[in-house]
Amino acid sequence: MAKASTRAPVLGPAFIRLLARFGDADLPRTPPVLTERLAQWFDWNRAITLSRALDNRLPAPADGPAFDTAQEAECARLRRSLLDTIDADVDLSAPRRKDASAANIDPGYLPYRQHCLAAQRAMQAATGLLRGRLRDMLALQSPAKARLAEVDAVMEATLSPREQALLAIVPGLLGVHFQRLRDAGAPDTPDTAAADAADDTPAAPAAGPWLARFRQDMRTALLAELDVRFHPIDGLLAALRTR
Repeated sequence: MAKASTRAPVLGPAFIRLLARFGDADLPRTPPVLTERLAQWFDWNRAITLSRALDNRLPAPADGPAFDTAQEAECARLRRSLLDTIDADVDLSAPRRKDASAANIDPGYLPYRQHCLAAQRAMQAATGLLRGRLRDMLALQSPAKARLAEVDAVMEATLSPREQALLAIVPGLLGVHFQRLRDAGAPDTPDTAAADAADDTPAAPAAGPWLARFRQDMRTALLAELDVRFHPIDGLLAALRTR
């Protein structure tokens, strides 16, 4: 009879639980208190900037497009485009140029790493521009919403660098997950291991249930990341729809 796992379940958002499973990590049973964590991330300069956004008179909003159904449709189109990027076929061909940061990466995982990095870059660029555009539209609706837009700008400037640093570990955790699934589902023989070590080109992993599972897990992770990146955008959209 198989021994039941004694590992405590990971609490927190689905994205965090998923990454903890990929990295085989144990996280605290009690998540950190949000206000305490924010206090650690806000230095005195950012705290002053946030105070000004909350209390001071705001400048008159610049002219720009008003939020309407066409703008909302464009937001939906952008999200679908990012979904298409995530679901695009992985290019298994050898990279055109050497990547020093990938020198120690499993050659079989390299195409999937490149796919993950490309999807992350697309998400970061698109959601950053969209968030700024929605703030500009929000500032046109009322003074109260203009203040909300200013607060969101401060929060983005403060939290985005930390968010990007944390999201940057996703490709590495997926690499660990890839190796674990491959070793369990299709372990190398000495001959194939030596061939992989002697060849600089990415080796296509042997197809099997483990690879199908990895592809699905990578897609699930990128979709969860897309949801995380859209949280502030969804908040701005909700404020824009409120009259």
